[in-house]
Order: sequence, then structure tokens, then C-alpha cells
Amino acid sequence: MTHEYTNDLIKETSPYLLQHAHNPVNWEAWKPEVLHRAKKENKLLLISIGYAACHWCHVMEEECFEDPEVAEVMNSSYVNIKIDREERPDVDHIYMDALQMMTGSGGWPLNIVALPDGRPFWGATYVKKADWIRVLDQLQDLYKKDPGKIEDYAQKLAEGLKTINLVSPPETAVGMLELDQLQAIYKDWEKFFDTKMGGYNRAPKFMMPVNLNFLLHYSTAMNDISSLEYVNTTLTKMAYGGVYDHVGGGFARYSVDDKWHVPHFEKMLYDNGQLISVYSKAYAATGNSLYKKVVEESISFVMTELMDESFGFYSSLDADSYNSEKELEEGAYYVWNKQELEPLLGENFELFKSYYNINSYGHWEKGNYVLIRDESDEAIAKKHDISAEVLRQKINDAKHLLLKVREKRDKPRLDDKILTSWNGLMLSGLIDAYKYLGNEEYLKLALKNASFIKENLIKADGGMYRNHKNGTSSINGYLEDLVTVANAFMQLYEVTADEKWLQQSKALLDYCIANYQDPESGLFYFTSKKDDYVIRRTIETADNVIPSSNSIMALTLFKMSKIFLDSPYEEIALNMFGTIQETIQESGHNHANWLNMPLYFNKPFYEIAVVGEKYEEIVRTLQANYLPNTVFAATAGTSQLSLLQNRLEEGNTLVYVCQQGSCKLPVTTPAEVMEQITQASDDR
Repeated sequence: MTHEYTNDLIKETSPYLLQHAHNPVNWEAWKPEVLHRAKKENKLLLISIGYAACHWCHVMEEECFEDPEVAEVMNSSYVNIKIDREERPDVDHIYMDALQMMTGSGGWPLNIVALPDGRPFWGATYVKKADWIRVLDQLQDLYKKDPGKIEDYAQKLAEGLKTINLVSPPETAVGMLELDQLQAIYKDWEKFFDTKMGGYNRAPKFMMPVNLNFLLHYSTAMNDISSLEYVNTTLTKMAYGGVYDHVGGGFARYSVDDKWHVPHFEKMLYDNGQLISVYSKAYAATGNSLYKKVVEESISFVMTELMDESFGFYSSLDADSYNSEKELEEGAYYVWNKQELEPLLGENFELFKSYYNINSYGHWEKGNYVLIRDESDEAIAKKHDISAEVLRQKINDAKHLLLKVREKRDKPRLDDKILTSWNGLMLSGLIDAYKYLGNEEYLKLALKNASFIKENLIKADGGMYRNHKNGTSSINGYLEDLVTVANAFMQLYEVTADEKWLQQSKALLDYCIANYQDPESGLFYFTSKKDDYVIRRTIETADNVIPSSNSIMALTLFKMSKIFLDSPYEEIALNMFGTIQETIQESGHNHANWLNMPLYFNKPFYEIAVVGEKYEEIVRTLQANYLPNTVFAATAGTSQLSLLQNRLEEGNTLVYVCQQGSCKLPVTTPAEVMEQITQASDDR
């Protein structure tokens, strides 16, 4: 296929950047040499940031960036830089903060105009063509006539961007939060809860697996019934909702309404990896078979739609796909109308209609329905005078029919870049699914993905790459890349007892300490000291839809300190928590992953060492229980790990339940281990 225009983005691998490679705009990727040239030519930077699954990014491209008239204005006066925010979160952090400081809100596409050195002075999200041309002309004219005014504003904004990210250690040492303080944070937080539909009491509704993961930990550790009910309500309503793909499995990014019905239809790897973890843990904690089904179907979705032949995982599926009129439309791939369903399902239509609300409750728009449940299998079965088992079989048969029909539709566009941190989250999800569901295939897949990461994304110097596509990795890894993988590798060691994963996890943590740590605050920069940056090196501490890189680092260091007893890891983790403890108390709901730490410190935390030939069976049995306050170490024979040294007894497999390296008398069965844990928890 020939194209009228081709710009410098044709050299990139990001699908989002390649989507813009044939715009008439002279786009370039974010590179130091591009900024150097802008300075030399004294040209303003026009920085446009988005991602492949972003609906309004596509709209603005069609209306503005594909238009030769717009391109002429942009090319004549600006150095135009296109950024995939998923590849370059370091740049996105800074300019999103800038936009929020300038306008009070944010979003994508994120469009910034900056001085040649990268300091921003204007920003907006989606802008219509006429307004876009007018604004660009005005800004260029102002820069020519009164550059001092722009310089002054940009400098003040740059100073503000530095200030809002400053993190200073407290003047005096801060101890760990006590449980009563943690309870106070929870009480303040629960005011936001929608106890009827789950999630927060608002629309749109985001799934926030980071929050759910902590709240499940909190509810079980504190024996708090209300928080467990809230978690179960949220997980159930999400799994019932249209935000969950009932036909193909997996979750969309969020729902636009307050009942989880109509999703923003893009499907992200990071959401699904984390939700697989949460639903697996919730299944172990509650035994709810719905959660198991969600895990199985979500993993099936990821394997089918987001898995590379080399066992790396792709980033996302777009919200938009081509409808029957061959026009791009959000959700076209996923929605149904009665005219399709009735002849397809035949005598099962009425049952399906009742089960998935093909009625006013499930109607979206234009005669289209998004499948949504609002009753249990047992309740629906009773209405139709059939057994729950027969109901499930009929619904499964219907779903298989729908899946076959749907596969003939034009699929949503795929973002097939492989991102390290998102693969780390998915790897953790697979490991949790294996632990709590006991499916060996999940462990096999986890090992294949871990091997892919180890072979393709770890650099010769011990660091990591951020991205991978077509055998190429080009961007130096960020803190989140190293720590999500370090955490997942530690988990992989716990379920396999293969020490190569433990040692690789330790190597990544040590690399972070050497190359990412801020010596003043004790926290860790998002970027390596080896990387260039504009305006500031960001320190990311707030947990959002993905846990912050610093909170993952702190929790992983704490857990690893229980295996490497002579390491400084626990002290580093404690100092990190102490540095931002005041912020955590002020805004607990924005620091949910951090809040696991007080539960680790104030509730018994166990190192479980299993030594002997039958370690695998014992470890597997124990790990099927939801035990968040544990770390496992195991070996069939001897090991240099201090937890396992001098503990082999020929002919026996012994289990030691330890705290801070001090162990109870060894036992030989999982039941005895659970009894020791229960007794210690009761004594506490």
C-alpha cells in the first residue's frame, strides 16, 4: 500500500506511533536529539501524548493530524513530537502534572506546547480543528512578539512541577502505623463506598484492583465483616456487569455508568493481570465459585487475544472496531441486538434473555444490549424451574454460539507492544491463579512468560528494558518495570523453589538501590540515574489503577528481607514508609498498596521453610490457603539460604514456621502448620 505522507515515526515499533506514521504532520518520537535540534532552531515543541486504545486520540487524529491544512501550521512553526504514554510514562507524568496545574483537569490526548528545552506553557486535551489552528497561530505569534512573557510563565510552571514532586524525610524518626490508625484510615475511606453496587459511589466506575487487594487483606487480617462484604459485593457486581466480557472473558477498563453496565470497551493487560490476582485470592478466601470462573475465563482471554508466540503479553485491545457498515464504532465487537440473538439461540433465547437482561435494564443504545447479570444462578434457575447445573450448561452453550458468531466480526485493533511492567503484573496474576486454583497449566504459562522476560528484557548490566516488539527493545526500564518483575520472580520462587528466580529478583532489587534510589528521601526515582530527563526526576508514590512503583518496591523489599536476613531490605522499606507516612494518613485511599505494610508489621508475619523430598506437595497444599502474611522457602535437599540451612533430616520432610528467623518446632503436615499459624494469630 502506498501512502501520500510518511514521517519519522515509521522507524518506531509502538502501534500508537505507527498509527501516526502517515500523517502529513512531521511527527518525531521523543528523543534527546530532537530537543537539541529544537533549541538550535529556537522552535517551540508541540508534544502530543496518547495511546493505542484511546478513543479521543483517534478522533483528534482524524479531525486534525490527518488534515494537510492543520499539518501546514504545525510543520511551519513547531517541532512536533508524538509520544505513546505507555512506552514513556516518565514524560507523561510530567506533562500530565503540568496540564492539571494549568487547567485543573487531565486526560488523553494530552497536547502540550513547550519551550525548546521542554518547559511547558500551554496544554489541552481534545481540541477541534478550527480551535486547534487558531490556538497554534496565537501561541506562535505570542512567542515571536513577547518571548519573555512565555519564558517567565514556563519557568514558574517548571518550578511548580518540581515542588509538587518534592519528598522530604520527616525531621524525626516515624514508627509504623498502628492498627487503630489503620482502622481510622479505613473508616474515613469507606465513606466513598457504594455498598449496593460496589466500587465507589459515583460514575464512571473504575475497578481499582489495588484497593480491592488491600481491602481483602485488611478484612481477613482484621476479621472485619463490613469490609469483606464490600469486597465481595464489588467483585460480584463487577463479574455480573457489562464491564466483564461474558462471552470471551476479561474486563474492560471501566464502566461509564454506576452499575458496571456499559464499559469503555478497551481491554488492558494491566487491569486483567491484577484482577486475575484479586479474584484468585478472593476465591481462596471465600470459596466463591464465581470468582474461580472469572479467573479461568480471564486467563483464557489473555492467552487467546493478548499472548505473543514467544509468551510475552501484548498491551491492549482498542475500544473501537468496525461495525456492519465498516465504520469505526466503540463497542461494535461486543454488543448484541435481539434480531441477532433470537434466531441464533432459538429455544434458549428466553432463558438467555432473563439471565443477561435483554430488556430495559440491559439496553445500551440504538437497540444494542450489553450483557449484564443482576441475579445469581440459583435465583434464575428457580424462576425457570430448572436446576442450577442445567442452567449453567444452557448458558455456556449459548455463550459458545455467541463467541463463534462474534469471531466473524472485525476485531478491535490490537496494541501488540510488550511492556515489561504490565507483563510483571500478568505474571503475578498467573502465579496467584496457580496457587489458589491449583491448575498446573497456569504455572507452566507463568514459567514461559518469566523465561521470556529473563531472556529478552533483562539487560547485560542487570537493568531492564521497558518495551519489546519484533525482537527489538529500545527504551531503558523504569522503576515500575524492575520492581513488578522482581516481585513476580520472588513469587515464582515461592511456588517452584527454584532459586534462580529468587536470585534474579534480588539482583533487580539491588540494581534499583544502586541506580534509582534518592539518597535524601530514601525513596526511588521513576527513572534511572543513567537516563536523561526534562524538568525533574519523578518520585511516584500514589497508588492508582496500578500500584505505585515505590509501594511495590517497599513491599517486595520487606518480603525479601525475611529470606535474606542479613540484608538492609527491611530498614529501607521502613524508611520508605516513614517518609510518606503523613501523606498516607491524609489520603489512605490513594495509597492502598502501601497500607499492606502496617498489616505485615502489626499482625504476625511468617516465614515458612519446607525442607525434604516431599516439599512440593506440602507447599502446594499450604499455598492454596489465602495467607498474605507469609513468605515461603523450600528445598528438597540443602540450600545456602539461611532459612533452609541445617534443616534437612533424611527420610523426613519438615516444615518450620518462623518469625524473624526464630522458628517453632518442626512439623510434618500442612494441618499442623495451619494449627501453628492459627494459634500464633490467636495469641497475638
